[in-house]
Amino acid sequence: MPVHNADIAAAFEEIADLLEIQGASPFRVRAYRNAARTVGASGHDIRSRLESGEALPKWPGIGADLAAKIHEFATTGKSELLASLRAQLPATVATLLKVPGLGPKRVKMLHEALHVDTLGQLSEAARDGRIRRLPGFGEKSERSIRDAAETAMSSTGRFKLSLAAQYVEALVVYLKKIPGAGQVVVAGSFRRMRETVGDLDVLVTAQDAGRVMAALGDYDEVAAVRSSGPTRSSVVLRNGMQIDLRVVAQDSYGAALHYFTGSKAHNIAVRRLAQARGLKVNEYGVFRGAERIAGATEASVYASVGLPFIPPELREDRGEIEAARAGRLPHLIERADLRGDLHAHTVASDGRNSLAEMAQAAWEAGLEYLAITEHSRRLTVAKGLDAAALGAHIERMDRLNEQLDGLTLLKGIEVDILEDGSLDLPDEVLGRLDLVVGAVHSQFSLSPERQTARILRAMNHPYFSILAHPSGRLLGEREAYEVDMPTIIREARRRGCFLELDAQPERLDLNDVYCQMAKAEGVLVSINSDAHSTLDFANLRYGVGQARRGWLEKGDVLNTRSLKALRPLLAATLG
Repeated sequence: MPVHNADIAAAFEEIADLLEIQGASPFRVRAYRNAARTVGASGHDIRSRLESGEALPKWPGIGADLAAKIHEFATTGKSELLASLRAQLPATVATLLKVPGLGPKRVKMLHEALHVDTLGQLSEAARDGRIRRLPGFGEKSERSIRDAAETAMSSTGRFKLSLAAQYVEALVVYLKKIPGAGQVVVAGSFRRMRETVGDLDVLVTAQDAGRVMAALGDYDEVAAVRSSGPTRSSVVLRNGMQIDLRVVAQDSYGAALHYFTGSKAHNIAVRRLAQARGLKVNEYGVFRGAERIAGATEASVYASVGLPFIPPELREDRGEIEAARAGRLPHLIERADLRGDLHAHTVASDGRNSLAEMAQAAWEAGLEYLAITEHSRRLTVAKGLDAAALGAHIERMDRLNEQLDGLTLLKGIEVDILEDGSLDLPDEVLGRLDLVVGAVHSQFSLSPERQTARILRAMNHPYFSILAHPSGRLLGEREAYEVDMPTIIREARRRGCFLELDAQPERLDLNDVYCQMAKAEGVLVSINSDAHSTLDFANLRYGVGQARRGWLEKGDVLNTRSLKALRPLLAATLG
């Protein structure tokens, strides 16, 4: 069976989880987590690289032992260490670590005292009131754990966009190699750039549909064939992802692409426009009676009902039809519009690459400036910097800037917003920076009123530029904290500071609705990678996708500006 980078990353993440439950050295656990993240974000297909006789890339923090384990899993699909750890603990126990409020000690206690090994058992134990009886737990924490477990269970069957991309883009490459295959495109929520996706719809134009169907069945990632017909098949990949493939005629391609891209609500709205004109729209075309009058392209489908082409990311029936009819569709931001990145980390805190390496990678990603924003001192798990360490780091950036050509490093900090709304570093240090990125990293369970007041106070600090990952959510792992986001957006407008759209695939925070609200209020959004390694700049594509879903144009995004235009905007937020 082929092994994708995501498979290797998942295995190493599970190893780290099981080691942590067993109480292994934090350094050993962290090494496996770093390896998982590095491999998962790598632009190199490790299996293909090894099969061609090339060596593994030289990754920071991955020595001979970890490299050998990566090689073992990439070439065999197995890990002796993982098998050994699984034999000592049920593999499902590791999933409990992803539930907010549960760390290794608590997971171990739940496993040993209540025989809780799965999310379902965790939810049941919480509903029965058994968790609150254990040392260190109480009624409030039990209720939070129950809610988090049920949220995690409800997300089963959906995949983060970046993970889905790794599998489905490999399938697209495979399908394009089939003799006679023409266009191959992934439709559905994937094409609309939803944060998570379920079943994936893939369309192929080909005259010989049978050849395409047979090739799909032979694809070595396929674990099961659910249905197979002359022009459509449904299969399940080894990772549990369902693929629904349809072969369509070229003259129906646009209609099929429109139909299967969705959303359902958007398609219904388009069909109503068609009905008002005496037309019928379906996956085969646009018809007036028995005559097909459009459908070869998506543009022809929209033109038939009097609309311009509507970008896939907007097709949620949230005003795009009305905007299209009025000629007010936004000219959506593109990845090439980004001139810089205003949130990144190095080895000085919890990143995995040096200043020079991050600068080189940002330049290679087509950026002109990069803000280095290490964590502040309160976040000890991320090796946060105190005032002295930050001062030394500023000097290192100044020296490196003297040597760089084509990229400028901006001096920043990701400063913790404390529970009372104060910032984690003194003003005399913050005043030396080009920008201050404020972030909530603790006390997620405050009441909406207290959480909102906390953030508002931080935003009104004399040194505050950007509110990082404003809702604090982690997709599939942690719900957004309760906060009055409309009030925060309006305060950002009044204060003249900015909001971040964190492009990390597990965050994508701001969400699309609040991006649209920020646009309406005139608040600039900064699309940042939150890079912790040189590989993470690739995630900017997902941030741009989210921004497009939020109707953002180039002018709505802070870091589409040149460095010359950016500096006075940042300076206005400081002091």
